[in-house]
Amino acid sequence: MLGFLIAAVSILAIPLVLAAVRDSVGEEAARRYLPVLVLAPYAIWTAVSLDGLVAVLGAAAIVAGLRASRRRMQGWAPAGWALLAGLLVGVAALFSYSAPWLGLSLVCVYFARRRPSLNVLSGVGALLPVLGAQLLGFSWAAGLVAAETDYAARVAPYRSVLWWSAISVVVLLLAAGPPLIASARKVRNTAMWPFLVGAGAAVLFSIVAGLARGGVEHAWLPFFPWLTVAAVAPERPAGALPPAPLILVGLGAIAAMIIEAVLVTPW
Repeated sequence: MLGFLIAAVSILAIPLVLAAVRDSVGEEAARRYLPVLVLAPYAIWTAVSLDGLVAVLGAAAIVAGLRASRRRMQGWAPAGWALLAGLLVGVAALFSYSAPWLGLSLVCVYFARRRPSLNVLSGVGALLPVLGAQLLGFSWAAGLVAAETDYAARVAPYRSVLWWSAISVVVLLLAAGPPLIASARKVRNTAMWPFLVGAGAAVLFSIVAGLARGGVEHAWLPFFPWLTVAAVAPERPAGALPPAPLILVGLGAIAAMIIEAVLVTPW
């Protein structure tokens, strides 16, 4: 029952990511990106981790940031949306210490749309949940230090950095599927690049810092959707949109079913 509820909530990330794609590059691109999201290999892990909830909160934050930075938004509306975007990132940070990386996507969105002042409001919004938790007795900073100390004692000494980092890269490729390669190849051709910056920085930092030593299949759930958004980008800047990458999506879905059928997972 709990797995069903987690999966039901996690599914909300799909329409939110599509809303972000539509706001950035139009409805047609969002339609073509739909099968990439629905048949993503990482979907098999959404029912077994609360990181699916973090993915929903992060996606909602980015959608709010996009609304705040629309050119036609005037008055107090942009401030309200920017504050909401920060609040959502702050709440997500209470569930996952890696969630603040999605705030980098907001920063890039604001600068790309020439609304850098919104960073102040989103920054204030992100601090409010953290400070609220502090008043209730939970220190986010102290918790981060405790988590790092626990990791250094229980995991780091027993798992090789090079070996497990390589495994994590393989997991990344399997979880995101073939669209990841297409997305990385065409990222410069789309206005959706800010989404990839935050997600890519989070994944890269985890690997370089030696923190990716198991569990990345669910820990990176909030970032997987944003790593493949450029799969529906044109082959060249301002070019025509390519068709939905159904072959790549199909290969990824088949790979996910094979992995789940072959591996003995605890769920």
